[in-house]
Amino acid sequence: MDHYDSQQTNDYMQPEEDWDRDLLLDPAWEKQQRKTFTAWCNSHLRKAGTQIENIEEDFRDGLKLMLLLEVISGERLAKPERGKMRVHKISNVNKALDFIASKGVKLVSIGAEEIVDGNVKMTLGMIWTIILRFAIQDISVEETSAKEGLLLWCQRKTAPYKNVNIQNFHISWKDGLGFCALIHRHRPELIDYGKLRKDDPLTNLNTAFDVAEKYLDIPKMLDAEDIVGTARPDEKAIMTYVSSFYHAFSGAQKAETAANRICKVLAVNQENEQLMEDYEKLASDLLEWIRRTIPWLENRVPENTMHAMQQKLEDFRDYRRLHKPPKVQEKCQLEINFNTLQTKLRLSNRPAFMPSEGRMVSDINNAWGCLEQVEKGYEEWLLNEIRRLERLDHLAEKFRQKASIHEAWTDGKESMLRQKDYETATLSEIKALLKKHEAFESDLAAHQDRVEQIAAIAQELNELDYYDSPSVNARCQKICDQWDNLGALTQKRREALERTEKLLETIDQLYLEYAKRAAPFNNWMEGAMEDLQDTFIVHTIEEIQGLTTAHEQFKATLPDADKERLAILGIHNEVSKIVQTYHVNMAGTNPYTTIKPQEINGKWDHVRQLVPRRDQALTEEHARQQHNERLRKQFGAQANVIGPWIQTKMEEIGRISIEMHGTLEDQLSHLRQYEKSIVNYKPKIDQLEGDHQLIQEALIFDNKHTNYTMEHIRVGWEQLLTTIARTINEVENQILTRDAKGISQEQMNEFRASFNHFDRKKTGMMDTDDFRACLISMGYNMGEAEFARIMSIVDPNRLGVVTFQAFIDFMSRETADTDTADQVMASFKILAGDKNYITVEELRRELPPDQAEYCIARMAPYTGPDSVPGALDYMSFSTALYGESDL
Repeated sequence: MDHYDSQQTNDYMQPEEDWDRDLLLDPAWEKQQRKTFTAWCNSHLRKAGTQIENIEEDFRDGLKLMLLLEVISGERLAKPERGKMRVHKISNVNKALDFIASKGVKLVSIGAEEIVDGNVKMTLGMIWTIILRFAIQDISVEETSAKEGLLLWCQRKTAPYKNVNIQNFHISWKDGLGFCALIHRHRPELIDYGKLRKDDPLTNLNTAFDVAEKYLDIPKMLDAEDIVGTARPDEKAIMTYVSSFYHAFSGAQKAETAANRICKVLAVNQENEQLMEDYEKLASDLLEWIRRTIPWLENRVPENTMHAMQQKLEDFRDYRRLHKPPKVQEKCQLEINFNTLQTKLRLSNRPAFMPSEGRMVSDINNAWGCLEQVEKGYEEWLLNEIRRLERLDHLAEKFRQKASIHEAWTDGKESMLRQKDYETATLSEIKALLKKHEAFESDLAAHQDRVEQIAAIAQELNELDYYDSPSVNARCQKICDQWDNLGALTQKRREALERTEKLLETIDQLYLEYAKRAAPFNNWMEGAMEDLQDTFIVHTIEEIQGLTTAHEQFKATLPDADKERLAILGIHNEVSKIVQTYHVNMAGTNPYTTIKPQEINGKWDHVRQLVPRRDQALTEEHARQQHNERLRKQFGAQANVIGPWIQTKMEEIGRISIEMHGTLEDQLSHLRQYEKSIVNYKPKIDQLEGDHQLIQEALIFDNKHTNYTMEHIRVGWEQLLTTIARTINEVENQILTRDAKGISQEQMNEFRASFNHFDRKKTGMMDTDDFRACLISMGYNMGEAEFARIMSIVDPNRLGVVTFQAFIDFMSRETADTDTADQVMASFKILAGDKNYITVEELRRELPPDQAEYCIARMAPYTGPDSVPGALDYMSFSTALYGESDL
């Protein structure tokens, strides 16, 4: 059991870890494993009369998993749970996993919950563990077992076949020839191996799969397209399928194993003898090469030139790179062969091998150690000699490089320092030249160290007796002389630049002062010219007075402005004096401004010319505004009289229409007198229109002397005329209504009093609620329907208000309807006598012909009593006479 545990740990828990990693890296392997493992399981389950379709689903309840283990192990497992709940499934799977564990298999990270949940990864891992334990672990070939034994078996069986080289369980099987070779080796009549081609893997694979399924009872566990289309087929799927071949041919293999054991013993003896001969020859050759190489490495004669020493170094590198490595490999191989030979002899119970004298492994190691020691000394000597020569060559080259760099840097520097470009430069350019000169001085100081280094290198070359020291010394002296000259020229140029900078700074300050004072003065003059020429628009006398005051204040500032102008021109004259005195070569004009003295003088003259023109324009506008003010006052005086007069008349007319003084004829007479007085007021309105025309022609848009505009007056006048005319018409209508309906003056006064009382807003109209209250106060008892009918009479346009005229019409109509009903009843009783109806003949007899026919025609839509056809009852008769609306 201990051997089994260690074998299990090494050979099949490690593949489980590989399985996890591979599945995550290549999903295509999952597909191959799913198909292969499903077919493998079905190859055993069919013995029990069942199979699976989906490997992660069909094992979830644990029943088929337990059945599979019973078939492949030949043992009975514990009784499974038949319930369908999750707990029953987990119990069944745990029983299966416990059985696997009882066979010495350590399940890593595989639990019953994952299998019940259909975890593909865990399910495939579990099946692979079962395959390893029950299909692969027991394979044993020539003292190797499990995977290695299966691989060795495949190699032995396919060794005689060309183009078949089985080294693993993945890419070695992609061309299909390995499967065909296994079948042909055991059943040559099933496959014509000579017709197979390595470049047609699909045909080879399909041929092997079909033959194995048909004749060897090995189910088809792989797809040829998946194997060919995958860069590295799944190793576990291939191993599972190949193990089926092993078990199918296991009977024939036993006989072959016995023959192989005999051949193996003979082959081992032959191999051991050959290893002995090879060791003797390799040892002799290696010792001879060491004896020839050591004198060459001990030669310490130096060369005089760097080239010769470098050639020695190159020869040594060739030795290390080309000649020694094969010998190192030979020495290593010699030791490996010696150890391998001794191990094989010991395993075969043969005496140990003793090499010839002086050719022991220890002798070879001693000789090799001497070679290594001499080699190390030779390498150190070479490097020291090369360093010595390199030092001299490096110093000489360093001197040449530094001297060349310095000479290139100094080239043109003397001519640059002798330039007098500052004589025509501006101040900003002088400052730039100074900055540039300061940078040059910093650069010059930095190069001081390089000059000292050049001198130091020359001194060291002299001390080491460099062969070309004279040329080095001459070049070094030239560099030092030139360096001293550059220092003197640098100081001279700095002094000239600083002197020129001070002079230009004085001029620049004057330029700046000129610009600071000229710019605001120029802006002041431009603003003054703009203001003096600006077209003004004023509407009142106060506005023109404000402009006149501002203009007078402006004129008061002109003397001070002239003083500022003269001061600015004085600054410009001082600059001209400095330029002439010190012979400064000015490269341009004032950099701070473009305003020239001539421009200042020109604008000043223009301002002086515009002042009197502005005086004249302000005087003319002042006179025009005085005239406009007189027009405003004239219009305002009349408007302030006419406006209140119109308002008063409107109020008086309203009072006449509401108050009940005298009869309607008296009110009408009073209103006509008001109308006449209003018409007589028209000339004053016309006069005001004329004054308004003058104001419009003068473009006067406001008037502080009155709140009335001409539009207000016009609207008020038109409303006054409309109101008096409408009021007169209402009184005339009231008179017509009174006379037509027979309303007395007392009734009219009562109607007016009621209307005025309920006209709470005093607008001459009652709203709906006021009208309802009025009717109630007069004794009307009505519902919503009746009130709606009355409103449709008094407010046919549905405005929500009732006028006094509509109120009078309604009240007079109500009075008249009562009289009409009494008259109808009396007339009907006279004509009908003791009957309750009137016949057509009685109508024609009692009424004039035209009126009788009219009533007969009108009675057609109405039906009389059923007992007297062609007769009218009271309602039909009254409708025929007066109509429905009248009753």
